[in-house]
Amino acid sequence: MLAARPYRDRFRRALGVRRGQRLVVLNSTWNPEGFFGSGGRDILPGLLPRLAAELPADDYRLAAVLHPNIWFGHGPGQIRAWLDRARRSGLVLIDPVSAWRQALLAADLVLGDFGAVSYYAAALGTPVLLAADGTDVLDAEAPLAEFVRHAPRLDHRAPLLPQVERGIRAHRPDPAPAGFVTSEPGRSAELLCRHFYALMDLPEPPGPASLEPLPLPPYTPGKVTAPLHVRTRVEGTDIAIERSAEHPCGAGGDAHLAVHEETRHYGDLDVADVITREGEAGDPRLGGSGPWTAEVLLRHPHCSAAVYVTGPDTCVVRTRGHGMFRLSAEAGADADPAAYASALHAWLAYDGMVPARGVVLRMHTAGGVHPFRVDAVDWAT
Repeated sequence: MLAARPYRDRFRRALGVRRGQRLVVLNSTWNPEGFFGSGGRDILPGLLPRLAAELPADDYRLAAVLHPNIWFGHGPGQIRAWLDRARRSGLVLIDPVSAWRQALLAADLVLGDFGAVSYYAAALGTPVLLAADGTDVLDAEAPLAEFVRHAPRLDHRAPLLPQVERGIRAHRPDPAPAGFVTSEPGRSAELLCRHFYALMDLPEPPGPASLEPLPLPPYTPGKVTAPLHVRTRVEGTDIAIERSAEHPCGAGGDAHLAVHEETRHYGDLDVADVITREGEAGDPRLGGSGPWTAEVLLRHPHCSAAVYVTGPDTCVVRTRGHGMFRLSAEAGADADPAAYASALHAWLAYDGMVPARGVVLRMHTAGGVHPFRVDAVDWAT
């Protein structure tokens, strides 16, 4: 993990973390008192929908690192079923063998427990909030117990967003966990090799000992198929936007509902203001962006905009009564194209007009400004 630190930004991009977003990694050991078990209190299942509601979707990315024994004890199908609602709200499940270390390096905050992964996060200098401390099952003399005694707690009964923000902002790395993880940083391969060959009473092989570098995980873009509750504020060509997978608490502004076509509940599409999906420009199954967007508006009379996301920075939007447009990120922008489409929807509702030469709108989200270009598309309906 120390050797892979220079590649943190690559790991973040692999996990679909965009500029300005913060990655929150939820981690659980396999003990029944861990975060996933919580001693029978089921903290994690109740916490996940609240995280989806209280942490804006464009500001935060959620990932879960579960101990391999949780996966193999209950079975991958059962784990995915238990976490289905959270996954549809954007939670990504991290491979517990090949990708957990990359997720720790990419994280801005770990919500964890008394397992080794939370301790490794602290050793790396990453902020940690404990959601389950396991004080009853730890050896009081163990370094991990000392860490647990002093680590900040997550109060699951209090609002979550202020705690997450404060956990990141107020964090000061503690050198103690790193000191207990290893007294010889950077020499583990050499020392372990020497030890193992001594145990086997064999000579060490020639050449320096080395470790396999951490592989770059597969690209996992953020995909939310649960309905997104959107709040917008429009001032000229500037649009502030906040999207949440549950009803946001106290968010102001004008509201609309954006629904992915692959929503679990088909009735959501009948009340959606904006309907989205991803697809290649010429996907023969969907007919491409032109036919698909026309079909959506015909099938769903309530819908005002059909959004066909063609890439990480582009989409095509067919609106009801305003025409069809291609949206593309300008230099410096890095946001979900479906969010650009919601911003456009809000701007058009305030009598925005796209001139023949196109227009650049400025979307405010994730603590930054993301300019995107809107150009009219003259395609047959």
